[in-house]
Amino acid sequence: MRTCRPRSVALLAVVAALAFTPPAAASYNAGIAALQVGLQARGLYLGTIDGVKGTDTTTAVKRFQRHAGLPVDGVVGDKTRKALGSFGRHLLGSRPLHRGQNGWDVAALQFLLAWHGFPSAAIDGGLGRHTDRALRHFQRWAGITPDGVAGPSTITALRSPPATCPLPLAWPLKGPIGSPFAPRGNRFHEGIDIVASQGTPVAAAAPGRVVYAAFAAGGWGNLVVVLHSDGVRSLYAHLSAFAVHRGATVATGTRLGLVGATGDASGPHLHFEVRLRGAAVDPRTALP
Repeated sequence: MRTCRPRSVALLAVVAALAFTPPAAASYNAGIAALQVGLQARGLYLGTIDGVKGTDTTTAVKRFQRHAGLPVDGVVGDKTRKALGSFGRHLLGSRPLHRGQNGWDVAALQFLLAWHGFPSAAIDGGLGRHTDRALRHFQRWAGITPDGVAGPSTITALRSPPATCPLPLAWPLKGPIGSPFAPRGNRFHEGIDIVASQGTPVAAAAPGRVVYAAFAAGGWGNLVVVLHSDGVRSLYAHLSAFAVHRGATVATGTRLGLVGATGDASGPHLHFEVRLRGAAVDPRTALP
């Protein structure tokens, strides 16, 4: 876990209303993510929208302050926020959010939606159709009227820790994680990528029933989906071959297929995803 340097305390105070630091992921903050989006929109920040106040973010803040004729201290105070324009106003919860709006609070909303398993196409501070759809899906999932308006009840739900998988899972294969469940650029990676050689066997992570075993458009390639109990589904993408068919009952460890690079994959690996009633959750919360 990274810790903030003393001079970032003022920034954290400014974005305290946006803070989202569940116990399992206390290193990221929605307010810092919103700041990164504003800096990125000005071409000053090229890193991942990860909500972490690291060296790249501090450097970008100083560069912005220099361009804006402000004291160059790396601290985002009132003057710096004012100079950021729309990306410095409207802390999350200060106004209801709906389609067509943009700004700091929208970027924070997108960031929190992604961590709760409902990412939009990009974390860019604009509430367009992709964010509207993600917002409505989250509201439905959380038992909130899916009206596409992020008001107090929606914001409160988003400030709670993300859901975790209620079932214990076994690793579908052994290998290093090439990409975790986390932001990637200005988007969000909804599963984990496990790097392995072409043809490595892929096993079911828990008992269940195969509900999909075919090629899937949208970058998945050859995909197997297993339905488990408690509203949990596990997804195994980019396979080179199938070892099961739709309707098959599987046990933990049953071979589902072989590692490949079908679909949108730059090399052989398994994209392993877990969903709880439709929300993407971090598989690592249930893996030994």
